[in-house]
Amino acid sequence: MVILRYALYRFGTMLLTLLVVSALVFIIINLPPGDYLSNQIAELRATGQSAGVAKAEFLRTEYALDRPLYQQYLIWVGFIPGPHGFSGLIQGNFGWSFEFDNPVAEIVGDTLWLTVLVNVAAVLFVYVIALPLGVIAAARSRTWVDYTTAFVGYLGLATPNFLLALIMFYYGHKYFDIPIGGLMDPVFEGEPMSWEKTKSILVHLIVPTFVIGTSGAAGMMQRLRANLLDELGKPYVETAIAKGMRPSRMLVKYPLRMAFNPFVADIGNLLPAMVSGSVLVSVVLGLQTIGPTLLTALKTQDLFLSGFVLMFVALLTLIGTMISDVLLVILDPRIQYEGRET
Repeated sequence: MVILRYALYRFGTMLLTLLVVSALVFIIINLPPGDYLSNQIAELRATGQSAGVAKAEFLRTEYALDRPLYQQYLIWVGFIPGPHGFSGLIQGNFGWSFEFDNPVAEIVGDTLWLTVLVNVAAVLFVYVIALPLGVIAAARSRTWVDYTTAFVGYLGLATPNFLLALIMFYYGHKYFDIPIGGLMDPVFEGEPMSWEKTKSILVHLIVPTFVIGTSGAAGMMQRLRANLLDELGKPYVETAIAKGMRPSRMLVKYPLRMAFNPFVADIGNLLPAMVSGSVLVSVVLGLQTIGPTLLTALKTQDLFLSGFVLMFVALLTLIGTMISDVLLVILDPRIQYEGRET
């Protein structure tokens, strides 16, 4: 029950933080002078297209962009009624994309789940690779195994993701016949989910998962190795071995548990970092993720589209942080929180 109360408390703070983030996102998006419609109106007036100006002015009124900034924010979130009543993010209305001339929900609908799929696959790749390599490097410290894993780790950290994507784009297709570009065969786009479509998605996930997850796996492997070496140098390890405990059992039971905290704490950072860091990779590989959409929305000052994508990334961050906080207090008794019995 104590853990449940803490989880509910963290959920409440997550909602409050999300509210603050929404205000910051809205302010930052509006910092550059003008917006999509005002820029368009200026161009249309310069070319004498009065009909286009009238349409753009109508859209400004239709989406409350002619009101003060604080009212625009409250209407966007859904706290006060707009031209069509209460119809904001809280009510499930994500707004209209002026660049793509479609509702934001339709534009991001197909890309959201693909974005989550790619990045969840990359996170799983990070953990599957970093955990065993980090443990092996620490257990075989100052041996060829340690030096080899360190070299691989530094190589992964030093290689930019977009460069690795270009390399995989060429050699993966040339020598291994791995499908490059997109997240499924074109024949399955727009089709309902089926076994054949699922297989196509899984095969197409190989390259982006490797490219996006490489740097994260390398960094986490180095952190785990450093933390584990620090634990292995503490007196309780020597005491356990002196009492006859097998080194392998001792390693898993005590030091690894203490060194595992960074793995859990990084849950809140990995997903949003990969979403934002995979924008160039998505452009290079032609992935149907939300990264290229965000890039276009920010360049064109598409208010509602860019605002929703940034809020989506913020939500991933806050959910991951909440999950990692709850898991940490369950796994590590040294961590104290309000309500824990000592």
